[in-house]
Amino acid sequence: MALTAKQVHDLHDKMLHKRLYIIFSEPTDKTGDRAKVFPKHIAYQLEIERKGILFAAGPFVDGKGKPQGPGMIVIRAKSMAEAKRVAEADPFHKLGYRTFRIQAWEVNEGGFNINVKFSTGTYTLE
Repeated sequence: MALTAKQVHDLHDKMLHKRLYIIFSEPTDKTGDRAKVFPKHIAYQLEIERKGILFAAGPFVDGKGKPQGPGMIVIRAKSMAEAKRVAEADPFHKLGYRTFRIQAWEVNEGGFNINVKFSTGTYTLE
């Protein structure tokens, strides 16, 4: 379906335009037991999730689902400075086991589906 420039402009104006921030987290060469820091990292992720800051997070994986080291954390923040404070507070970043780069991201297209079955108390997220 071909759209005119005006149609595209009108459609774009109605899009979500939700600003989020992506934290790209990369392992460093620092030696030490990362496994000891991992529970602190997860606790921090759960804390910012409870506070409504965390949108989504997880590792990059290979074709078989095995984590590859780098990860991505998508957060809600009012500014790049606030996003940086959130990233700096992650124990992996704080202790030097990971570095990070932040990119502002504007969500415009896409969606997700939730299917709730009241009778069984189950749901699926697609």
